[in-house]
Amino acid sequence: MLISDTGVPQRFIDEDAWGGQVMRRLDDGWCAALDRDSMRCTIYERRPLICREFELGSEDCLEERKGSESAYQ
Repeated sequence: MLISDTGVPQRFIDEDAWGGQVMRRLDDGWCAALDRDSMRCTIYERRPLICREFELGSEDCLEERKGSESAYQ
């Protein structure tokens, strides 16, 4: 959920069922701001707070990375 004005370009924002702003996901379930070739964020400098607080190497991070293994096949 996007809590404040983050500078995220509007094309990457959707509205959830409760009217909150969230990052848009594509049909494959991945964030629309993710470059599928490099698996890097295309708006890294303007990424939302939730992404900034996602600790690199944390248990949550490692779990998400397991899911990305299939993206390279």
